[in-house]
Amino acid sequence: MAQVTRITVETAANAPVEKVWKAWNTPSDIMQWNTPDPSWHCPSSENDLKTGGKFKNRMEAKDGSFGFDFEGIYDKVELHKEITYTMSDGRKATTLFTEQNGKTNIETTFDAETENEPEFQKQGWQAILDNFVKYVESK
Repeated sequence: MAQVTRITVETAANAPVEKVWKAWNTPSDIMQWNTPDPSWHCPSSENDLKTGGKFKNRMEAKDGSFGFDFEGIYDKVELHKEITYTMSDGRKATTLFTEQNGKTNIETTFDAETENEPEFQKQGWQAILDNFVKYVESK
């Protein structure tokens, strides 16, 4: 079996963990920040944030040329600390939240898929994370 490539992206938001957690997990918020760049949007989001719960975020190019559902099932949800899930294709991801001095560090580690280069995937996930920080800090 092929070795799975694990990719980590991280950032810090100038906001307390409670605010970060809420914006990260509330569908109306997710639809505002969950894009890698302005040519994309997230027209729908469903989130049942609990172990065994499902999430589904629709990602689409604004020009209608491409779209997909990013979905999975939560394996572990620890309030204000950790979210681990399995994506619909079987890949795993974990996001850790760590607050220090009113700032929240967000670190996501995920299994790379095999269609795109790992560096391309890292850039995409990092762009979404950076977009999230802009959103939560402006709220």
